Amino acid sequence: MRLNGTGAPAGPLAPGGSGTFGSTPVEKTAAANTIETELEPHTKTATKHADEATTTAVKGFDGWNTVSGLKKLADTWDKQVKVLVGRLGSEKSALRGASGLFVRNGSGLGDQFRPIGQSRLNGIQGHWC
Repeated sequence: MRLNGTGAPAGPLAPGGSGTFGSTPVEKTAAANTIETELEPHTKTATKHADEATTTAVKGFDGWNTVSGLKKLADTWDKQVKVLVGRLGSEKSALRGASGLFVRNGSGLGDQFRPIGQSRLNGIQGHWC
């Protein structure tokens, strides 16, 4: 690979690449906010409605063998919802963490490269033949 980019592999940071890497910190934050403000509350609301409907059905079938099946179904549903809500929370945290990590890494790299522009050779006068 040469410094002018000839022979550089195609990719997001290579010349001619798309210039994007996955998603921006803003997009990650927006996705985390969507999980928090929409998916988590709507999942909890749907769970509440399903639990209420199951409770009504259990009362309606009181004395029937169907009740044990409905209770088992409700227990399975509740366990699955708990896993889903936990997963949503994990994804939300991961998105926020990744967003912050990219910003911190970008700032850190920028700080590392700033001194390069301040060469100690500036201001030195030499005699050239």
